[in-house]
Amino acid sequence: MIDRNLLRNDPDLVKRSARAKRCVCGIEEWLELDSRMRALSLEADGLRAQRNSLSHRVSVLKKSGGDFREAMEESRLAGERIALLEAEMKNLEPRMTELVLAMPNIPDPDVPEGGEEANLEVSKWGGPPTFDFTPRPHWELMKGVFDPEAAGVIAGSSFVLLRGWAAGLQRRLIGWMVENHLRAGMEEVWPPFLACRDSVTATGQLPKLADDMYLLERDDLFLIPTGEVSITNLYRGATLRESDLPVKLCGYTPCFRREAGSYGKDTRGLNRVHQFEKVEMVWLTHPEESHRAHEAMLAQATGLLEKLGLHYRVVLLAAGDLSFSAARCYDLEIWSPGQMKWLEVSSVSNCRDFQARRGNIRFKPSGGGKPAFVHTLNGSGLALPRLMAALVETWQRPDGTVDVEGLSSRLVIPQEGRAPQEQPDHSVYR
Repeated sequence: MIDRNLLRNDPDLVKRSARAKRCVCGIEEWLELDSRMRALSLEADGLRAQRNSLSHRVSVLKKSGGDFREAMEESRLAGERIALLEAEMKNLEPRMTELVLAMPNIPDPDVPEGGEEANLEVSKWGGPPTFDFTPRPHWELMKGVFDPEAAGVIAGSSFVLLRGWAAGLQRRLIGWMVENHLRAGMEEVWPPFLACRDSVTATGQLPKLADDMYLLERDDLFLIPTGEVSITNLYRGATLRESDLPVKLCGYTPCFRREAGSYGKDTRGLNRVHQFEKVEMVWLTHPEESHRAHEAMLAQATGLLEKLGLHYRVVLLAAGDLSFSAARCYDLEIWSPGQMKWLEVSSVSNCRDFQARRGNIRFKPSGGGKPAFVHTLNGSGLALPRLMAALVETWQRPDGTVDVEGLSSRLVIPQEGRAPQEQPDHSVYR
């Protein structure tokens, strides 16, 4: 949610930001309603002061034996007018809230203008793997353990079913990533995978992304589209001490997205699915520290890719490619040698105080003064489907086996018919 003072003082910035993010912006209507609201409030405050004065006058006249009927009537009329003003203000508030909840966050000043074509590559690590054979895409390498047909029978198209070594690799990756985050000083959270309407509104998925989410209508609960929803809302309505900051959390969640409007995009294999596994990072910071925290969260995510030996690049998103809630965002893209293209595996976002205002997450300054809103940050650390795809494609062998480096514990998949074995130094996934 945008600060109301900013809405009043710089509506042009709000309009430009909404236009850049391709969002409808009702700032003009909001300003009209805000002007009316302030006029009503000013009149009501004046009448309350008048009524207090009249009440005192009535009391004095009663004690002195004077005629207090006129003053009492004026007080009664003032009270009736106050009630009318308060009723009108109460009727205006829902529409004002509806309008402001539909306004996206303001991009940071250094965010490039434009859409996806204006995204700025800021760094690369490693280089594309080289092969003395033609590398295969992951759906060929994972034949028999990635089973979209079985998933389709169970749930429908664009769902995933992994079995055998692929299921084991995903489970291992989830634990490995969480352990890395714990060593970096984060607290693990295992949150609900369903969220109420207030929670999804607080992190900014509602109202804009309602069509992209799965809703359980009977209970009015949403399947979470990202772990950011559950973990951030752990502190919805909370007032922290400044000494509590930063709060650094991580957690595994499945994520569910309809991805309405994505039809026609590349949906083969693990590239685009309705349910996917992810380890999420969520940090709450002091406003003065959020920029440094953003860079630190990025380094945490890229460190995982480096340990896995995956060629990646970091992209600073342009305003038109930013999410609704983000003020600044880095995308991490890994190279897919079997598909010869980049695959997004993480978005690391600084939302500034936008989500904190929607969810009323504040802290008390150590030196005293009014509570202030924290800054919230989130990032995938990492999302599994495309990570799995790039991982098996990068470490494939000519015979179709996959030798995955970087994991602290490794599982050998031997010839069919024999049981898997643990080995300390070498891992072959067939």
